[in-house]
Amino acid sequence: MGRAGRRPRRHGRLTVAKPPKRDPKLGEATRLIRAGEASPQNLAAHTVSPPLQRASTVILPNAEALYDGKHQTYGRMGLAVHDALADALCELEGAAHVQLYSSGAAAVAGAMLSVLRAGDDLIAVDCVYAPTRRFMDQFLTRFGVTTRYVGARATADEIMAMATSATRLIVLESPGSLTFEMQDVPAIAKAASARGILTLIDNTWAAGLTFKPLAHGVDLSVQALTKYVCGHSDVFLGSCATNRQDLATKLKLGVRDTGWAVSPDDAYQGLRGLRTLATRMAAHGEAGLEVARWVEQQPEVARMLHPALPGFPDHELWKRDYTGACGLFSFVLMPAPEAATHAFLDALELFGLGFSWGGFESLAIHCDPQFKLGRTAVPWTPDGSVIRLHVGQESPADLIADLRRGFDAFNRASTAKLG
Repeated sequence: MGRAGRRPRRHGRLTVAKPPKRDPKLGEATRLIRAGEASPQNLAAHTVSPPLQRASTVILPNAEALYDGKHQTYGRMGLAVHDALADALCELEGAAHVQLYSSGAAAVAGAMLSVLRAGDDLIAVDCVYAPTRRFMDQFLTRFGVTTRYVGARATADEIMAMATSATRLIVLESPGSLTFEMQDVPAIAKAASARGILTLIDNTWAAGLTFKPLAHGVDLSVQALTKYVCGHSDVFLGSCATNRQDLATKLKLGVRDTGWAVSPDDAYQGLRGLRTLATRMAAHGEAGLEVARWVEQQPEVARMLHPALPGFPDHELWKRDYTGACGLFSFVLMPAPEAATHAFLDALELFGLGFSWGGFESLAIHCDPQFKLGRTAVPWTPDGSVIRLHVGQESPADLIADLRRGFDAFNRASTAKLG
C-alpha cells in the first residue's frame, strides 16, 4: 500500500484522502511548516476551474531540475491558473501565445518595450488611449524612441508614406476609445508587413471577441482585460496575443526581465469572467445600440460617435470587419456653456460618473479635457462637448429615462446661462 494514507478511503459517495503521517520526533515548528502541503491527490482532482495556487516558491523534483530549463521554477511567471487563462485567451484571439500583464496599460507598455530599442521610430494613430500616448511621449522618449502621430483615419498609404528605415512599429486603436474613429486595419497590417514593420493594436473595445486582429495580419493584439473580459470593475489585468514565435519569446523575456507579475487571484477572476464574455458582450452591444439610437434622435445631440450606427463615417469598416458592438460610445452635445455639460452629468442617477468601462454598471464622462492632452496630427475641434457613455447591464428603458433627466438639466442650464 505504500505510505499510510496515500490511498483514498471511501465514505459513501465521497472520496477522502487521509493526511500523511509525520515523524513524531520532529519539533512542533517543523511539523507546522510541513502541515497542509499540496498533495498529488489535491492537484489531480478534476475541477471545472484550475487550482488557485498562491505561491512564489516552486518545489522541484530533483537537483537537476533546478536549472534544466524544463520546469517552472518560480511562481511570478505564472502557475496553473495563469496557464489556463493564457490558453483560453489564445482560443479567444486565435493566437499561438498570450502574455499576461497586471493591467491594460502594462500590456501596452510591455509589448512596446519588448520590440523597441533606442533609435527606433514608431507611428501611432492620433486617437490612442491617453495613458498610451503619455507612455510613448514621456517614457519611451527618455530611452531614445521617437513617436510620430498620424490622423485617426489615416489610410495605409498615408501611414507608409511617413515610414522611414527607423520605423519599427505602428500603433493602432480602432475604434478609438473616446471618438471611435476607425482604421482599415487589414490594409495597414499588410502594407506594414511588406515593409518589415510590426503592427500593434489596442483591441479592448472588441474584447478579442467581435474583431480578431491576428486573423487580419496584425502582429500584436493588446487588450485591457480589466474591461470586458473581467467584466465586474474589480480587477486589473491585461494581455498581448501574437502568432509569431519570435515575438512570443520577446514578450515572455520582457516580463521575466522587468519583474512584472500577475496575481493568481486576478488571473482566476479573469478566467471566470472569460466564461461569460460572449453572453455579456451580446447584452452590452444590444442595449448600447438601443440607447444610442434613442440618443441620436434627441434635439440636444449634434452627432453620434458609434461605429455600429449607419450614419457614422467608419460604419462600413465596422460592418466589414466586426461581428458585433459593445456598450461604449460617445455623442456630441449641441453648443452650450460648460456649466450645461456639468448639469447634464450631475443630473444622472443611474449612470455613474467614472472612468474605465466594461463592467456591469453604466458610466458617463465628458471627454473635452482629455483632448487637450493630444490630437496633434488632426486636432479634434467639435462644436459641442463630447460625452462618452458605457451602457452596462441595467434596463435600457431606465437608462434612457436617466439620460432624459440629464438632457432636461442641460436645457435648463443652457437657458439660464443665456438669460
